[in-house]
Amino acid sequence: MTRRGQRAVGQRRVWVRDLALAARHAYPRAPMDAPREFAGFLAECAPLRQAFLTAFERSEPVPTIRKWFMNGSAMGPARWPVAVLHSVGDLQALLGLGHSELMWLADALQLERSVSGERLRHYRYRWATKSNGGVRLIEEPKPRLKHIQKVLVRQVLDHVPAHEAAHGFRPGRSAISYATTHAGQAIVMHLDLEDFFGTVTAGRVFGIFRSCGYPERVAHLLTALTTNSIPHSLWAAAAHASSPLLADSHFRLGQHLRHPHLPQGAPTSPALANLSAYRLDLRLSGLAQTSGIVYSRYADDLALSSTTPLARPQVERLVRFVEGIAVQEGFRVNPFKTFFQRSSQRQRLAGLVVNHRPNVDRREYDQLKAILHNAVRDDPQSQNRSHHPHFRSHLLGRISRIKHLNPDRGERLLAAYRQVDWTQEQASESFGKSPAPTGAQVP
Repeated sequence: MTRRGQRAVGQRRVWVRDLALAARHAYPRAPMDAPREFAGFLAECAPLRQAFLTAFERSEPVPTIRKWFMNGSAMGPARWPVAVLHSVGDLQALLGLGHSELMWLADALQLERSVSGERLRHYRYRWATKSNGGVRLIEEPKPRLKHIQKVLVRQVLDHVPAHEAAHGFRPGRSAISYATTHAGQAIVMHLDLEDFFGTVTAGRVFGIFRSCGYPERVAHLLTALTTNSIPHSLWAAAAHASSPLLADSHFRLGQHLRHPHLPQGAPTSPALANLSAYRLDLRLSGLAQTSGIVYSRYADDLALSSTTPLARPQVERLVRFVEGIAVQEGFRVNPFKTFFQRSSQRQRLAGLVVNHRPNVDRREYDQLKAILHNAVRDDPQSQNRSHHPHFRSHLLGRISRIKHLNPDRGERLLAAYRQVDWTQEQASESFGKSPAPTGAQVP
């Protein structure tokens, strides 16, 4: 290292040897995955700083690189069986992209936030209204980028485990498993994370990819492919909140969206959001264990429950602890969605009643029963008040969910569903499509 350093600066100097010793001590393993980090370390090293200071004092030429020795990058230690990507070339091969196309999809020129026309953008945007009057931005990647993100999910993110307390966006887990954790408890507490996806910054995503062992350059490109900054004109059109009560949260939403963040609508965002909340889940699980309670998370919904009744001061103290941990981990609890329910009340989590076991709310069951009853009597399309494009499949999905939770209710609804004349509905769904192949089974 000393000989190569002296050849690089074109001088035989003691400080080069001292710099090599400092680097060898700080990095026992060659930092092939972190050249920028290593360069920053060398820039702050005492031997190099002293060499510059001495040159200034003696009015001598400062140390200058006269010969470059280029070296390739390599992955660092990987804790999980993720795709091996030693270099940008390996990433291009994995995604089937040329260098210019990769730079275009990674938005190296940052055109997404500045161009006015959709043609040069990688995302399509749609505003959705929340139940409280606030807004949510759906950022759907265009087909080419969406395909690339799905490849990253399969090759990288599916191999990195989330915390056991996370029930959203995970195979074998669901809102039902999330609610089951808190069934039959004396008290159930619910908290909501504000702007869950938008809160996750590009820096945190970069840290996730670095923890997978990817070199800095590869991790930067992976981060660029999975984060987004919305166009300035898009936010300017929605810069004002619909209510003064929502002004603060609306302002924070704008701050998140205008900087690189996880886009809600990208295939990679759910997994990355879960991984970014790993430390939050870890700390809240520890808090729950020491407090004798149960904790789980479904996307941005946090739930804690206890088998023993808790007084209101105890609940408020616990909520403050959770809020403080969330802030320390880069999230924020929405105070308007924090509530607790005792066993004497209807305890609801993720739309399910959990007083004894997870069950569908009686009102939802009665509503679906009435829809099916009217569909049997009248044209089923008359009951499609939300104009669902596949109303038949939509109803069958709702029935299946209820049957999973309550088989008796589900069978009664399924019997009513079979009595509906779906002939006209099936014809409208098939209009304009090619006929099914011979022998195909139509449900």
